[in-house]
Amino acid sequence: MARKTTSLSATEVKNAKLKEKDYVLSDGNGLQLRIRSNGSRLWNLNYIHPHTKKRVNIGLGTYPAVSLADARTQTIEYRSLLAKGVDPKSYRNSSIANNKQLTENKLIMIARRWFDLKKDEVTKDYAEDIWRSLENHIFPTLADTPINQITAPEVISILKPLEAKGSLETVKRVTQRLNEIMVYAVNSGLIPANPLTNIRATFKKPKKESMKSVPPTELPKLMLAIHTASIRKTTRYLIEWQLHTMTRPIEAATTRWEEIDLKNKIWRIPASKMKKRRDHSIPLTDQCLALIEAMRPISGHREYVFPADRNPRSHTNSQTANMALKRMGYENKLVSHGLRSIASTALNEHGFDPDLIESALAHEDKNQIRAAYNRAEYIERRREMMCWWSDYIEKASNVNVSIK
Repeated sequence: MARKTTSLSATEVKNAKLKEKDYVLSDGNGLQLRIRSNGSRLWNLNYIHPHTKKRVNIGLGTYPAVSLADARTQTIEYRSLLAKGVDPKSYRNSSIANNKQLTENKLIMIARRWFDLKKDEVTKDYAEDIWRSLENHIFPTLADTPINQITAPEVISILKPLEAKGSLETVKRVTQRLNEIMVYAVNSGLIPANPLTNIRATFKKPKKESMKSVPPTELPKLMLAIHTASIRKTTRYLIEWQLHTMTRPIEAATTRWEEIDLKNKIWRIPASKMKKRRDHSIPLTDQCLALIEAMRPISGHREYVFPADRNPRSHTNSQTANMALKRMGYENKLVSHGLRSIASTALNEHGFDPDLIESALAHEDKNQIRAAYNRAEYIERRREMMCWWSDYIEKASNVNVSIK
C-alpha cells in the first residue's frame, strides 16, 4: 500500500529547522522542499519522465521568494503537461530559449554583432554604406523582430517597392547583406537554417554596366575640359591626382599627408582604405609631386591632402570628381572611376606587362606568392610605367598639370 503524504502547511515550511545534513519535506504530487545544511531552501518537483520513465527533478525556485502556494501552482501546471506527455523540464528550457530570442536576439542586435566583424573586412566608407542601407530599408520594419521569426515572404514584401522603383542594385546589396547576417546567426547557433537563401531569385536582376569611360584618344579633350572648367583648385587637382595615380575615387579623395613618402617618392595606402584590404604602394612621378606641392599651401597643415570645402578637417567627398565631370559635359560619358580605364587601355595598347598594369590598378592577384613578389620586385618597373603614363597625360594636355 502506497504511503500517503501529508500536505505541508505554511507554518511548517517557515519553521523548518536546519540540520547537519540536507533533508526533504514532501507536500505531495512530487512537490518537495529541500532544506540544505547551509541554510538555503529549494523547491523542486520530482516526477517520472513521460518517455524515458526515469525519475527527474526540476527546480521551482527558492523559499521564501517562491511561497508554498506558488510552488503548488507550478506543480499543477507541470503535472498538467505530464498528463499530455510533455516533459516539464524540456518545455521550460524551450520557453526560456524563446524568451531569449524575443529579448536578446532581435535582428538589430544580431546585425550589430555581424557588423562588428564585417567592418574590419572592408573600407570605412563601404562599411558606412552597408549599415546605412540596413537603416534605410530593413530596420524601420524588422529591427525588433527576433532573428528566428524573420521570414522570406516578409523581407520580399519590404523590398518589392524598391524593385518597383527600379532600385535593383539596392535590392541586390540589401538581400546580400541580410543573407550574411542570417548565415552569421546560423553559425552562432541562434537559428537552425538561413530562411533567406536564394531570396534574390524573386527579384529582377540589375543590368551589369561597365564604368563609363572614354578612349585614350579623347584624353586631350578631357584635359582641356579639366584645365578650363569653373571648379575649385582642390577638385581640379584631385581629378588629375586620380588620373595620374590610377586610383579609385575613394582612395584618391582620402589621401593623407602622412601617406606621402617624399624621400622615396611613394604614396603608401594602408590596407584599411583598399578595396582588397591589402597595402598598396604607388610610385610618384614628377607630375604627381607637382600636384602635391600645389596642394601644400591649401592643406599642408591638415590631415587630408584634398580637404572638404565645408569641413576642411575632413576629406573631400568621393563623388566630388564625378559631379565635376558632369558639369564639364561628361554625364553618361565618363565617371571618375572610368579614369582608371583610360590608363589601363593606354598602357595595354602600348605593350606594357599586363601584370604590371594589374598591380598598378591594385587588382587582386589570386597567386599570393606572386603577389608578394610583385610588391617587392615590381615597384621600380611600375615606376617606369607610371612615368610613361604621366608623360602621356602631359603630352595630351599640352601643359604640365593644371597648376597655375
